Amino acid sequence: MNNEIVYVPIGVGTYHMETAEDLYNRSEHLLKTLAPNVKVPGKVLLTSDEVSEYLDDKNPLLVIVQNITFANASYVSEVLRRFECPIVLWALREPVIDGGRLRSNSLTGAYSAAHTIASYRGRSKFEFIYGAPEEEEVKREIVEVIKACDILVQMKSLKLSAIGHTPQGFGFGRANDTEILKTFGVTLESIEARELINMARAFSDEECEEDLREARSKVVGLDKIPEDNVKNFARLYRAYKSYIEANGVGALASRCWPDFFTEYGTPVCMVLSLLNSVGIPVACEADVYGALSMFVANRLSGESVFFGDPVAMDENEGTITYWHCGMAACNLAHCDSGAMVGVHPNRKIGPVMDFGCKPSGDATIFRIGRKPDGTFRLMIAEGSIPDKPKQFTGTSLVVKTDTDAEHIVRDTISNGFEPHYVIAYGRIGNVLVKLGHLLDIEVVKY
Repeated sequence: MNNEIVYVPIGVGTYHMETAEDLYNRSEHLLKTLAPNVKVPGKVLLTSDEVSEYLDDKNPLLVIVQNITFANASYVSEVLRRFECPIVLWALREPVIDGGRLRSNSLTGAYSAAHTIASYRGRSKFEFIYGAPEEEEVKREIVEVIKACDILVQMKSLKLSAIGHTPQGFGFGRANDTEILKTFGVTLESIEARELINMARAFSDEECEEDLREARSKVVGLDKIPEDNVKNFARLYRAYKSYIEANGVGALASRCWPDFFTEYGTPVCMVLSLLNSVGIPVACEADVYGALSMFVANRLSGESVFFGDPVAMDENEGTITYWHCGMAACNLAHCDSGAMVGVHPNRKIGPVMDFGCKPSGDATIFRIGRKPDGTFRLMIAEGSIPDKPKQFTGTSLVVKTDTDAEHIVRDTISNGFEPHYVIAYGRIGNVLVKLGHLLDIEVVKY
């Protein structure tokens, strides 16, 4: 899949060309430093015909339109009529304000281009950056846009599998295959949970010895779980890994209760935990958009992410506690306890994970969700994960939010947000905001 970034520096020859050439050279240097695959014209494009000729053989993931000087709307129109990809408008700071000649007039050019993009596409599907090439804020914004575009590419090559259906009353996690393909470029595959159960039952103990050794190397306390349940876990883990490998699956939304308790006799929670720890994002309760949220957050943060319910709030501490039955990635466990194994808090069957998560100075709460009218939106909040013990039986972590925690809880409830969230280790909120803009989806950032 194409990942080409195309730099389109535009201008008019009647402005101060010595200044324009200097601005071009500095901008090209920055872009080549940040994105080695960037395509550049080698000069400022001074007519719409030059823009047209330059773009003829391009197939971009992202176009960066920079007003080196003012240029009329016909320049950006050449971009619009060829490509549907995201656009960055980069306006340069006026280099000199001395009561004399306006040397660049870049900002006015960006206004002209923005008006045309918004008129052409119906909504303003672009990012705006303002400043000189040497400014740290400019560098940060360009890097964030590139990361957001990279996630778009990864989603377009993602096969996400829904294993089983959401339980009754959990419809917020269901997805239509056409809709998720149209909005995110994601291919959705569906399979019944019984197919994985039947596959697991067919494996022998000998075939699963390697899987069991892997599990024992990553978790603590598996010897306290009945042997039959441990063997059933290993078979199920082998089945999930085999299915993922055979079908090229990059993320999963798996049904968990009641089937794996009632039909198989062993929970799937620890299977999901180990998959999450090796970079296969998996949400439980068959929450497809939860799994997609995990995939995005995992790829942006470079670490396993937590998935769970907001179950408690402390207004005085400014914290929200997130919890789930026991499927958090084992590598998120607090170092004091390690990845402890226990039994499911309601069903009293193991193995499931049972630990509090490690602390972090930076964290992001995230959800790809839907408004009551069915349109998509992103929920984003940032903060930290304080050093807290396990809050409840199962897996849990606490987030101290930058924005008032009570406001976040009350506002998300009053606006009908879902009860499942992803917590990423690291601050990825700015990139997520840009991703929402590029997807033309509403962004709610607290």
